[in-house]
Amino acid sequence: MAAGWNADTAAGPVGSGTVTLVEGSSFCISSANGDIHPEHPHGVFHEDTRILSRWNLSVNGLPLEALTAETKEPYRALFIGRVPRSDGYADSPLIVERLREVGAGIREEITIRNYSSKETECIVSLNVESDFADLFEVKEARVQRRWEESRQPESDSLVIKAGWQDLVKSVVVNAHGAEVTADSLTFRTLVPARGAWSSRVSVAPAANGGGGVPPSSLIRPAPGDVSPSDRRRQEWVAKIPKLHMGNRSIERTLRRSYDDLGALRIEDPAHPERIVVAAGAPWFMTLFGRDSLWASEMALPVDPSLALGTLQTLADRQGKVVDVMSEEEPGKILHEVRLGISSGLALGGKSAYYGSVDATPQFVMALGSVSRWGFAKDTIAALLPHADRALDWVRNYGDKDGDGFVEYERLNDQGLINQGWKDSWDGINFADGTLAEPPIALCEVQALVYSAFLSRAWMAYDAGDAPLAARLTEEAAQLKKKFNEQFWLPDRGYYAVALDRNKRPVDACTSNMGQCLWHGIVDEDKLPLVAERLMTPEMFSGWGVRTLATDMGAYNPASYHNGSVWPHDNAIIAVGLLRYGFVVEAQRIATALLEAAEYTDGRLPELFCGFSRDQVTEPVPYPTACSPQAWAATTPIMLVTSLMRYDAHVSRGGMWLDPVLPESYGDLHITNAPMGGGRITINITGSEPSVQGLPEGLTFHREHRPWLTELLAEAGLGK
Repeated sequence: MAAGWNADTAAGPVGSGTVTLVEGSSFCISSANGDIHPEHPHGVFHEDTRILSRWNLSVNGLPLEALTAETKEPYRALFIGRVPRSDGYADSPLIVERLREVGAGIREEITIRNYSSKETECIVSLNVESDFADLFEVKEARVQRRWEESRQPESDSLVIKAGWQDLVKSVVVNAHGAEVTADSLTFRTLVPARGAWSSRVSVAPAANGGGGVPPSSLIRPAPGDVSPSDRRRQEWVAKIPKLHMGNRSIERTLRRSYDDLGALRIEDPAHPERIVVAAGAPWFMTLFGRDSLWASEMALPVDPSLALGTLQTLADRQGKVVDVMSEEEPGKILHEVRLGISSGLALGGKSAYYGSVDATPQFVMALGSVSRWGFAKDTIAALLPHADRALDWVRNYGDKDGDGFVEYERLNDQGLINQGWKDSWDGINFADGTLAEPPIALCEVQALVYSAFLSRAWMAYDAGDAPLAARLTEEAAQLKKKFNEQFWLPDRGYYAVALDRNKRPVDACTSNMGQCLWHGIVDEDKLPLVAERLMTPEMFSGWGVRTLATDMGAYNPASYHNGSVWPHDNAIIAVGLLRYGFVVEAQRIATALLEAAEYTDGRLPELFCGFSRDQVTEPVPYPTACSPQAWAATTPIMLVTSLMRYDAHVSRGGMWLDPVLPESYGDLHITNAPMGGGRITINITGSEPSVQGLPEGLTFHREHRPWLTELLAEAGLGK
């Protein structure tokens, strides 16, 4: 079995009560008492490797009884438990606190508080194991590789080394004041009556399989100083907009989104100055073409540099050759980057998999969006050849049969069967539930290609190349005509989700057609029918638009893609509805999702089940949903900014703001919002907006931003 992408793409179950912490490319999954067990998908993971597979704390030989676990920041949590009494009485006087922080490993402060009137002897032990399993092996419960291991106590540290073939990996466990053996770390202490005892431990990967000091992210900060993770968060908070909203629940959700987005940032190792967005925790803390592009596009009003860094990093890894194993093709944008061993074996030694049909046109669309936000012309110009290569892929490899549509079919039997955003094996099906057979042309992929043509056309026109702009605009027009002729189902009143291998319309009623609204590929006469269909009880659950209507053969409210509700999907649909003036429908979707976030402490998950709000009064969690997840974290940002009808087009000298926020959201005050190299303040009182601090040369327009079709029509290109 290959490394994950040929399996069901839903994340593996981590179990109820687990706590996930994330910081950059590292994350930790543990039980509610803080322990990590190798028989569960627990662990501390760094760069796709489980560097800590067991971390069991006992006091006087007894594991802790969990009382609570509170996530302080995305990378820090406090676990509180108690030591069970050995004499059978219910209440224990010994309370244990574990304050854990994730960096390139973990740092943990253990405190025992004695609430009795007698001093108490405590033997505090930590059992430690590191299996160096590949992330996918853990996710799919197939850890089989056996490393040759050595465990070497060194003073108050334990060095665990493991070798497999010519690879050597190691971790260093530091525990000042502990007795260290090959299996455990033990503290012996006398906790005074009404007093406390405390110690600190850390676990970190060692460079080049050696020992040595822990990385800077795990070194205890000096008194009065903050940890590197805290400093990184402070720098992020100082950089992004600050907001106050009359509706405190929505304000909390937006702040949580900001925090999660900050924690999901990772660096391009070859260019540390480039920050990109990882897809989501726990299993996808890496660069994903589709997810990272959507999340960074949705977050443009918060930090446009995330989208630029994502584009630059993807451009560096753009496909150059045809490779059947990795599904690389010239001009193609990757699906995901992986660093683990099993990934490399499955990909013939490569670290990137390219099995995504939508990331390549999406790259061009995202570049068009970024170009509006005021980056230097030469910065954008450096990416234009990559956009052109991406469009060459669309024409030469995406549309292999020359029918004018981009299709996918995996190049080997280990690749993903479905390669759009609904990439589970059963994600694309007919109304009767029959699976569609590839090559498959998805409706929203054609819409993305349409946006890509128009985005590149506008960038060409903006740079003075009117002939290229005209050719691309004509390509887009031909695609739109063909799309509406072949995907529209007049007897159903909605668009087919796809065309199958025989060019038959795949007639299931899905949310995919809602995403087409964003791109403008839907003919005007069909707009009311699409909007109406999306808001029917079969599609709208009360918490959002379902991925598949309840009257379809494959509908299952607790499935990954066949009846669930995905927040990012709904955000894209809401923007599309707003584009065509369906304000009430967009408000209804946005409000439902923001209300759903109240049930998960302001953090929207990757998805939740599609049960009707009339049947179940709370959103039903999907068992293996990623959280935090990048495009779920950016969904509240996109919902609110789209209802603000807020956007920029610096090359045209303008910013646009024409709010239609529901009255229940209250007034909105935003400071430190990035705009054209400066920072602006936005106030919305009732429905009245005002803007202060616009950089010189920019004008505030109280109207919706012109879409690319309108801009190109003004230039005499297209309608």
